[in-house]
Amino acid sequence: MRILIVEDDKKTAAYLGKGLSESGFIVDVADQGEDGLHLALTGEYDLVILDVMLPKRDGWSVISQMRGCVKQTPVLFLTARDSVNDRVKGLELGADDYLIKPFAFTELLARIRSLLRRGSSRLPEIIHIAGLEIDLLRHKAVRDGMRLDLTQKEFALLSLLARRNGEVLSRTFISEQVWDINFDSDTNVVDVAVRRLRKKVDDPFARKLIHTIRGMGYVLEER
Repeated sequence: MRILIVEDDKKTAAYLGKGLSESGFIVDVADQGEDGLHLALTGEYDLVILDVMLPKRDGWSVISQMRGCVKQTPVLFLTARDSVNDRVKGLELGADDYLIKPFAFTELLARIRSLLRRGSSRLPEIIHIAGLEIDLLRHKAVRDGMRLDLTQKEFALLSLLARRNGEVLSRTFISEQVWDINFDSDTNVVDVAVRRLRKKVDDPFARKLIHTIRGMGYVLEER
């Protein structure tokens, strides 16, 4: 799952990025409201964590533009603006949750998971494909009853393929989604990652799920 953090305080952004990455999320960071809005409107995110006081465009304006463009990505305000009026304003503008700084990371993580569960109509909590079961919120994968020991990037790659079950994904698209939007797609890191993933997901089992489409990319599907 991919989260966008729009936060101008470098220490806070680094703390959030590290904690969420360690929790299995793919994280992008913007330190200005204008950049955050551009990413929120053009990227594919499961959640946006948004500060209010930002350079160039404040958080109120960012969420107003998002909702005005019918962008329904869940938004969690994370801000020092703690008055009741501020909280009411954030929620009325379309935020899904509002958390005051300073905050406990465990509470933030619980709120994130709650928001993602609420969006289960858009994104299932657990994906089943053949004997493969992927728990997206708890970052666990099991095949035919055997727990798969996956790294963070391997889980992100498997989740992406599973969420797009049956769809051929190009190496460029995979690199943008699993690594970052500026990733150099000319390298073979995607191919190496897929080979390592296959050793865990496919090699021990008779039925193969991850397939190479020559000249195009990769697809996860039952054949």
